[in-house]
Amino acid sequence: MKKALVICLFLIVCSAGEMMAQTQDQGNVRAHAFGNYGLRWKNFGTGVGLEYFFVDQFAIKPSYTRIFPRVGNASNFSMDLRYYVSDGPSQMYFMAGYSQNWETPNTVGGPGVTRSFKGANVGVGAYIRLVDWVGLSTEFRVQSQTPREAGFRFGLAFPL
Repeated sequence: MKKALVICLFLIVCSAGEMMAQTQDQGNVRAHAFGNYGLRWKNFGTGVGLEYFFVDQFAIKPSYTRIFPRVGNASNFSMDLRYYVSDGPSQMYFMAGYSQNWETPNTVGGPGVTRSFKGANVGVGAYIRLVDWVGLSTEFRVQSQTPREAGFRFGLAFPL
């Protein structure tokens, strides 16, 4: 019974979203707030970003993530180019971009030294519109620089 209720609710949300479909037009902007989880080191992080559609179906998204490792401090800045391959309430995209990590591995008995690593991002994601003013943003990404992390991002996106 629960499965049938969930499936019916999902179909209603999808059909309602089809009626209010929105494309990725030049000049649109979305603000993002998300959580990040790395699969290799199992570090959690939180971040924010701003997505700007400079051409139809192409967006650039700078984002900053504060990572919470077991020891020390870490953060990440990414500048990603996104290409949306679908329109409507569920919009899938491919992304690639520049990424820079900063980490301070504080050691016992002394201060840490901040190290910086530069590299690239690649990934795939989706934006699923929930209502007019908010959508769910999901992403799987792989980073080439140290710590060479593959991870997931889940969050909310707010069209401005």
